[in-house]
Amino acid sequence: MPTEKELRKNRIEKLERIREKGMKAYPAETKKTHSIKECLNNFKNLEEKEEEVVLVGRIRAIREHGGSTFVDLKEETDQIQLFFQEDELEEEDYNFFIDNFDIGDFIEVKGKVFKTNRGEETLGVEEYKILSKSILPLPEKWHGLQDTEERYRKRYLDIMFNEEAREIVVKKSKFWKSIRGFLEERDFLEVHTPVLETTPGGADARPFKTHHNALDLDLYLRISMGELWQKKLMVAGFNKTFEIGRQFRNEGIDPEHLQDYMQMEFYWAYASYKDGMELVKKLFRHIAKEVFGKLEFEIRGFNVDLSKEWEEYDYRSVVLDKIGVDILETDLDEIKEKLDELDIKYDKKGFNLARGVDSLWKYCRKSIEGPGFLVNIPIIVSPLAKRREDNPELAQRFQPIIAGSELGNGYSELNDPLDQAERFKKQQEMREAGDEEAQQYDESFVKALSYGMPPTCGFGMSERVFSFFIDKSVKECQIFPLMKPKNND
Repeated sequence: MPTEKELRKNRIEKLERIREKGMKAYPAETKKTHSIKECLNNFKNLEEKEEEVVLVGRIRAIREHGGSTFVDLKEETDQIQLFFQEDELEEEDYNFFIDNFDIGDFIEVKGKVFKTNRGEETLGVEEYKILSKSILPLPEKWHGLQDTEERYRKRYLDIMFNEEAREIVVKKSKFWKSIRGFLEERDFLEVHTPVLETTPGGADARPFKTHHNALDLDLYLRISMGELWQKKLMVAGFNKTFEIGRQFRNEGIDPEHLQDYMQMEFYWAYASYKDGMELVKKLFRHIAKEVFGKLEFEIRGFNVDLSKEWEEYDYRSVVLDKIGVDILETDLDEIKEKLDELDIKYDKKGFNLARGVDSLWKYCRKSIEGPGFLVNIPIIVSPLAKRREDNPELAQRFQPIIAGSELGNGYSELNDPLDQAERFKKQQEMREAGDEEAQQYDESFVKALSYGMPPTCGFGMSERVFSFFIDKSVKECQIFPLMKPKNND
């Protein structure tokens, strides 16, 4: 069995012979007249008219039969059989193809279509040329490969051979398109806000740092989808905005979290968190039907029916019922004791009451099937949300809960500049005490609020929603997930 190095050497020799024959090995243009899909859909008409067609694609199989050869040509998901015959091409051209073209090569072929005696739709090749010579052979046994890391590193091969991986790419595109269409139909305006920020805002997260050479300025990659910027647009007089884009959080990796991912956030003036809950419920159902064609899913071992009435889960009651801690009456010592008892790992650096309460909730949520909304969330973990008027310790905030996890975050946005300034100060104190996920004081945002922002509901969700609906890890659902480089990549 020849090694990859030997196979590569052999194919480069073929490449040189192709060039010696006067062919361009990597031409920029083709004379394609039809896609393979168009050819197959219009096959009967093309056959009756004996019309010449020019097709392009990648060679996926070659079968020699004496003076004739059958080739499978694939373009995207469509495939057609080609028939090379020595009498039709002349012996020299026929043998040149057999000797110098391989599985994996991209080619252009010209000819007329016909059906074989077995009824297979086929193109009889009259002319051919190379479009791109493959100097590495395609793997013979890629499909079903169990080495996940290898699949991620060579995702282009995974997508080529694994229909499920390809379908993820297609469905994910439909996922974001469905969200965009849903919001635009309701008069939300798509906007684009800065990715580089002097102060990262809009979330509790550790940012990535970078440096702007021209300005000699340290900056951060955004940790939210322009939350503070979009709220400044509410100040400016826009009523409905949204953004879909990339955001970055320098945190841990697990099946639900990545550091570089897609997010959507919308902001809706003159609407409350209750209005947001109704809209998000409709949004999730719209995505499910538009992208997946159903409302019932099996996710992480749960049976989730989005069509049924969505429940409301009271934050305080859930934690009290499941582990016996009253999050509005507890202190840091009790939380640490309970975390140790439940064997919940946590970062002791800068650990505080807010992080402790959040850790307990994350433990308790794992058994909630959903669909529903988490409500009455403590204000200590909600630095950008309005307080409830009947209980200032709780926020006007909601989170969709499905299959044991939060799949978004929304609230009535805090628009009191004095309250916001005070909360930013507390967040800054937490940062100075070692909590790297606490938010930084953003003076420019407080000043913008000081000019007046209308009552506003905001909501954000990431591609984690897609990964849950398709019941894969979020990494599996990224086209090219981040990997540590290897010398042979």
